Amino acid sequence: MKKQVLLTLSIIGIMSFTACSKEDSNPPENNQNESILVSNLHAPQDTDYTQNPPVASGAFVKFDFETGAITNSETDWDIAFRGTTLLVNGGSSSGIVDAPERSGNAGAYLVDGIFDEITTINTGAFIQDSPMGLAIPTGSGNGWYTYDPTLLAIYPIPGKVIVLRTADNKFAKIEILSYYKDAPAVINEQIALNDLRYYTFNYVYQDDESANEF
Repeated sequence: MKKQVLLTLSIIGIMSFTACSKEDSNPPENNQNESILVSNLHAPQDTDYTQNPPVASGAFVKFDFETGAITNSETDWDIAFRGTTLLVNGGSSSGIVDAPERSGNAGAYLVDGIFDEITTINTGAFIQDSPMGLAIPTGSGNGWYTYDPTLLAIYPIPGKVIVLRTADNKFAKIEILSYYKDAPAVINEQIALNDLRYYTFNYVYQDDESANEF
């Protein structure tokens, strides 16, 4: 069974989403082992190309798995999105401009496999963000995506699943399906240049911190 959450947001929309916190949101019901589809989570960024290398900036879009929603809370978030960069609410700063403060115990690791068949949680594999690098690495082929320099397109790596320990020691797994608005099957030059930074992903949330499987 799969539910869909539509999160088509502009920058103004993100600001207006302040009400989406644990206290006052109306999240989708997260039944045990249920896969939920999030569509069009917009994660814009600004880039200063006058610097070498270019410097990205702008607010990260924070997501909380307990509520199944974007949040502006400074503490109740698990993963944050900006451009192709993903942060977890655990560890310490890696020096990224405008990164949110980390106050939780979130961590992550990546595993290859079929999303529905990844059921085991390796509690010893989680790493956190640090000055040495991010728990979810950036760069083509390093983490969840590859980059096509000809088309300037981002492609999620098939079968790459992100397993997370949330900020409050629960668990989630994520499969990123698309980086473009409405998840088009084919990416052309117009889409690659104009409709980017809209995440579509599946996730499963495990709210039993003593569990070792989804």
